[in-house]
Amino acid sequence: MDKYTRLRQLLVERQAQHLYRRPRITEGPQQPVMQVNGKTMLTFCSNDYLGLANHPSVIQAFQQAANQYGVGSGAAHLVNGHSRLHQQLEDALAEFTQRERVLLFSTGYMANLGLTNALAERHDTVYQDRLNHASLLDAALLSGAKLVRYAHNNTEQLGKRLAAQTSGQKIIVTDGVFSMDGDTAPVQDLATLAHAHDAWLIVDDAHGFGVLGPTGAGLLETENLGQEDAILMGTLGKALGTSGAFIAGSTELIEFLIQTARPYIYTTAQPPAVAAATLASLKVLQAETWRREHLHDLIQMFRKGATQLGLNLMPSQTAIQPILVGENAKALAISQQLEQQGILITAIRPPTVPVHTARLRITLSAAHTPQQLEVLLSALDQISRTP
Repeated sequence: MDKYTRLRQLLVERQAQHLYRRPRITEGPQQPVMQVNGKTMLTFCSNDYLGLANHPSVIQAFQQAANQYGVGSGAAHLVNGHSRLHQQLEDALAEFTQRERVLLFSTGYMANLGLTNALAERHDTVYQDRLNHASLLDAALLSGAKLVRYAHNNTEQLGKRLAAQTSGQKIIVTDGVFSMDGDTAPVQDLATLAHAHDAWLIVDDAHGFGVLGPTGAGLLETENLGQEDAILMGTLGKALGTSGAFIAGSTELIEFLIQTARPYIYTTAQPPAVAAATLASLKVLQAETWRREHLHDLIQMFRKGATQLGLNLMPSQTAIQPILVGENAKALAISQQLEQQGILITAIRPPTVPVHTARLRITLSAAHTPQQLEVLLSALDQISRTP
């Protein structure tokens, strides 16, 4: 068997298991109604939670900065790729999250790799929720530290496992909002355990930052947890509608990451224009509070309607509203039926979620209207009634 024969066999197996994935081609900006594979679709699968990816002020800031700074940053942050716009964004994010310092990364995946690998050594132990994002799991595996996983949001089990470890550093890592379930981590309890066991607590708030909290600063703001309680990782490509990610924490932590986080040191910095666009997006987030309020209303409207239809909702109060289906083929079939009606919702299957828990991952945005939500609920009702 040559190496390509093996690849072909593995691809055939994925197709047989209804696990084969293909990218869709979109045209135009992110918004509820888009051109997807040449068809007009009403979409409920974007992470553009506040509808800022196509905001005029954000676009204008990007264009103006590109005219001034060019397109690429040209180098890593520690060479000559760290522009004044990057520094201004780090300062603005630190103020917004009420942390001493912030460090920018090109993606959330890289931020998680950089943070965990900088903190963890081979004799340490990293504790991770069973439903954590793949980037967090990869970060622990690459660090060489011992990886211990605990049942989803089971702080009692985590406490026992922390107590059983008597040597080395302890690092607790969790999603803030779980990306495929939409529920939130019990960060208050996790912070209590972290303090009790002298452990680090890392919260990946990719799906909470910009949406949750009194000002939109995320789950840690909701729970009033400061930099001494948890290290915050936030992304810029979801609620803020741009691209990139950041780590927020103490001055000592950020200085340590600058010296040791390999994905930061050895990666070209994000374009300065993206930093400018994010600065504009952050201002819109703070000024247009109606966006978070409208999103909250849409979430309640959807949950009420879906419950009345008898759909198998998961216990989420966030913009991520999954409908549990079970088998891969059935989830794919429903997704295809919706697509035929001009509605785009992706079917999420293993290995992204556990076996037999395939689901429709519906994500809501402040850019959606109640009328568009009614269209979705009507289509789901029709499909659920079809034998």
